[in-house]
Amino acid sequence: METILKIDNLNKFFGKLQAVKNVSFEIKKGNVYGILGPNGSGKSTTLGIILNVVNKTSGEYQWFDGKIDTHHALKKVGAIIERPNFYPYMTAEENLKLVCEIKEIPYSKIAEKLEVVGLLERKDSKFRTFSLGMKQRLAIASALLNDPEILILDEPTNGLDPQGIRQIRDIIKHIASLGTTILLASHLLDEVEKVCSHVVVLRKGEILYSGTVDGMVSSDGFFELQANDNSQLRSILSQHNAIDKIEEEDGRLIVYLKAPLEAAELNRYLFQQNVSLNHLVKRKHSLEEQFLQLTNHQ
Repeated sequence: METILKIDNLNKFFGKLQAVKNVSFEIKKGNVYGILGPNGSGKSTTLGIILNVVNKTSGEYQWFDGKIDTHHALKKVGAIIERPNFYPYMTAEENLKLVCEIKEIPYSKIAEKLEVVGLLERKDSKFRTFSLGMKQRLAIASALLNDPEILILDEPTNGLDPQGIRQIRDIIKHIASLGTTILLASHLLDEVEKVCSHVVVLRKGEILYSGTVDGMVSSDGFFELQANDNSQLRSILSQHNAIDKIEEEDGRLIVYLKAPLEAAELNRYLFQQNVSLNHLVKRKHSLEEQFLQLTNHQ
């Protein structure tokens, strides 16, 4: 699979503050990547570096397997890293015509991209009459005019109401279905879980996890258990080498794992120790739980 972007040991200092620490990851063609982290985690700085608007302190990155330099590579990139900035008294179409002039793109692309973001019927409306969500959608249309191979979005749903958030998410999924690679930065776990196939988790400029979203949530998981004698159950469970810690909640034991363990195997182990269970359920961590575990253990 073609590598769109490769980042190696990227570092950025602002004075004594290190905003990005040895960040390395790859973006392969055709996937939707999320850079997930709280505010101040280095998401926007990383995007700024790869888009050549922030100077790196050290490290390397290369676009499209290093076959072309950054200046020419960025012509194949669409990006929105700041608030949409269009002329308020011009229509949506007039604003996009200006972008076409600057980027030397034919006007014929305008209707096509307005259709993608659901704004074709509003092409003659002035930008100042648009809601925040419509302004963001127009910005996405603008970023798509050059048919980019990768679309980069920094906090694309920030400040939007629930309807606006859903519209942007649906548009991102649609764009991805057309074969465009997407990289989005977000502090919203829900956004990454619903939209992205891959995730890079950042905290204070460092990568805590890099891989698939499914891989992150399908960890060893945890069990909910209950027996007639929970204290005896707890004592026997604590001797199993796959079990990390045990907590009690509403009369049930919550058993966290440090190694893979299937429900049937655990049930067999307990039965051999003369413990019969009233309740046994294996659960997976949600992305939120995984994220909190990652960030709290650092």
